[in-house]
Amino acid sequence: MTADIEQLMSDLSDPDEGVTRTLSRLEGDLMLLGAGGKIGHGLALMARRALDAAGNGRRVIAVSRFSDAQTRAAMQRDGIETVTCDLADADAVANLPEASDLVYMAGQKFGATGAAGATWMLNTYVPALAAQRWPNSRFAVYSSGNVYPFTLPQSGGPAEDHEPAPIGEYAQSVLGRERMFEYFSIVNTTKVALVRLNYAVEPRYGVLVDLAKNMLAGKPIDLSMGYVNIVWQGDCNRVTLRCLDMAASPPVVLNLAGPGVLRVRELAEQLGREMAVEPRFTGTEGETALLSNGSRCWQAFGPPRIGVEQMVRRVADWLKCAGSTLDKPTHFEVRNGKF
Repeated sequence: MTADIEQLMSDLSDPDEGVTRTLSRLEGDLMLLGAGGKIGHGLALMARRALDAAGNGRRVIAVSRFSDAQTRAAMQRDGIETVTCDLADADAVANLPEASDLVYMAGQKFGATGAAGATWMLNTYVPALAAQRWPNSRFAVYSSGNVYPFTLPQSGGPAEDHEPAPIGEYAQSVLGRERMFEYFSIVNTTKVALVRLNYAVEPRYGVLVDLAKNMLAGKPIDLSMGYVNIVWQGDCNRVTLRCLDMAASPPVVLNLAGPGVLRVRELAEQLGREMAVEPRFTGTEGETALLSNGSRCWQAFGPPRIGVEQMVRRVADWLKCAGSTLDKPTHFEVRNGKF
């Protein structure tokens, strides 16, 4: 087995019938704002493939600063149009193309500590610009499970109607992003779906990659955050695009999280068996953890295509083959909200 990037991208961008139906009904182009990050290419490619399958010739437009020229080139090769734009520049945003449907992906998490002003600007001011620029369009907006308080794992995690109680300035500013879209959704009757993601996984990044890399490096696994949710990135992509059909004014909120609460120790032990590495542990499992209840998501869109055992196996196989990673740790173990 080899770590085949092209095959991985094909898997992550494979649309199901629901995605194809949703995008077949697009009345205009689809735009992804902040698409230069780790999720953007696979999501944009899934949209392109679904539109092609549906015979809908609408454009998929990826907008980003594109600091990585290779990412932009790869998107263009896949039939995705790209536009370079600083989304904090109001004039530049005003000059972006029209679109009937948008996925909002921009934001800052890591580096937030010590740069609170920039974090709040990127996570609240920039969303306000976008919400005002396309008042008559539909939005699927990435948010985060970080807006919730820590809860007991046996509770199953907070559902969408749980009162937010974000810990730390990053999480507070993410709630600010939601509030900006909420405000302009109500004022302009803009249809919005707020998608609280917690946590996406694929062989190059995510909680499982963080655990596996530490184990392969001989580092102990910190059990302070003893429980997590994980969801396969391909499933994340298809749910995100189908959420466009759920968008409403006032906004609809959806937790995009794995269907169960998972114990970090057990995930590490499963990875260890796959990689023939004995995990070492440090710290004590806290009574509470950062969790989300994803039941409503899977009731709406059907069960995930990829379950936990397959995720573990695919991550382990990728790393055993020396597959490249994105070197973007999740820092899921952080309990003080400082990223």
